[in-house]
Amino acid sequence: MLAAMRAVARSFGHAARGLRVLMAQRNARVHLVAALLVLVLGVWLGLSTLEWALVSLAIALVIGAEALNTGIELAVNLAQPEWHAVARDAKDVAAAGVLVCSLGAVAVGGWVLGPKLWALI
Repeated sequence: MLAAMRAVARSFGHAARGLRVLMAQRNARVHLVAALLVLVLGVWLGLSTLEWALVSLAIALVIGAEALNTGIELAVNLAQPEWHAVARDAKDVAAAGVLVCSLGAVAVGGWVLGPKLWALI
């Protein structure tokens, strides 16, 4: 039992290290700043529980996609340090996944925050 608990604790430690690696990436920091701005805006606008759930899921989706993109880029760089068309395609497809998730998050933000902001105008 104690060994299993230690293994779980080590897993969380590895994940925390992964977050540090992720946050060393410029794009991840941009997404984090955008998420913080949306959170502040959400507090100011007084989002409902359901609205917070939607915004939280959108933020998690984008940060998670950025983490997967970073992992893919690191693995591709390790496997293929020289330029290669397939390596480029793998990285571009991973980046496209982040773009799709980001556009979805913008749509969620528009649906959730848009009417509240419009009402203030």
